[in-house]
Amino acid sequence: MQISGGNTVAEKTVIVMEGDQTGQELLEEALRVLDASVIGFEIEFRRFDLSLQHRRDTRNQVVHEAAAAMRETGLGIKAATITPEAKGDVGSPNAILREEIDGTVIVRTGRRIPGRAPLTGVYAPISVVRMAVDDAYGAKEWREGNGLDEVAYRTEHISRRVCRQVAEFAFQQAKRMKAKVFGGPKYTVSPVYEGMLKEELDEAAKRHPEVRYEPQLIDATYALLLTTSGEPLVIPTLNRDGDCMSDLVLQMFGSIAGSESLLLSVDDHLRPKVVMAEAPHGTAPALYGKNVANPMAMILAGAALLSYFDTENATAASRAIYEAALEAVADGVRTADLGGSTSTTEFTDEVIRRVRTKLEVWETLGEAGAR
Repeated sequence: MQISGGNTVAEKTVIVMEGDQTGQELLEEALRVLDASVIGFEIEFRRFDLSLQHRRDTRNQVVHEAAAAMRETGLGIKAATITPEAKGDVGSPNAILREEIDGTVIVRTGRRIPGRAPLTGVYAPISVVRMAVDDAYGAKEWREGNGLDEVAYRTEHISRRVCRQVAEFAFQQAKRMKAKVFGGPKYTVSPVYEGMLKEELDEAAKRHPEVRYEPQLIDATYALLLTTSGEPLVIPTLNRDGDCMSDLVLQMFGSIAGSESLLLSVDDHLRPKVVMAEAPHGTAPALYGKNVANPMAMILAGAALLSYFDTENATAASRAIYEAALEAVADGVRTADLGGSTSTTEFTDEVIRRVRTKLEVWETLGEAGAR
């Protein structure tokens, strides 16, 4: 899928947002896989230091600069970062990035990891496509009254523009995955508020008649997920519903190691214009400096980003990375979290070896070999 803005030249430019602790270590592993000596073509990497100390030193100016660079190139990859809890500190860089690139859609995909038993027997991929803005996050809250008569209030809003973007991308994602769009908001109880997303899902279904569509209420979606197994799904959600749903879905597969997270900005023609890839995990301070953390989610984030380059060589490299990472695990090359003893760098070395082999074989076989 092609992004609509930036990167019109042959050599793509990716904005690299460095992070903290193990997050930064795993980012470096992902960048090793994206080296030209591995994937066969050059990517220009422009680095921005988003570590906690540098964000403090620059009073978050570096975050704003990284966001501006992503708006220019359309592509970014980010390491996990620390969000300080103290009030008045620099806060979350994710919130700034999301706002400044106008990121409205978050996509997280859970998939089965070979050798890891899913908790519910699920084995087909499931993507959660959620709003990145509006809804419960950003709502105005206040209380009135005293004692047992005290009442808490909250005002929330969603926009038709964001609903349309989430709905459209859900169907685009389902088309790519050969999946079914499944689920939806609680539109029966909230026909005005949550019903807006349901209206846009229905309209998107008309635009994409080739995609299967099975609307469900959000509570039924949770229940039915526990009995699903063999059919790939794409679940469109409101912001907070999606936050909860994606946590459940990723854990259904027994580990979040095989997942990546994408933040997308969408243009008026419902095409992605900025894509930022990252891993769904945090900075894992207990693993920092030990060379034992699993780099797979960060490596898959790089593979996902390649799929938005819209070039044959990038598409082939993306597929090669996905296959190499999962096949390595299937063959017993596993870090400690998956029951193995492979180090972080050893796992990446194995992925690199397999990617090179795949791309060389596919090139030998010709174009059909990489389909």
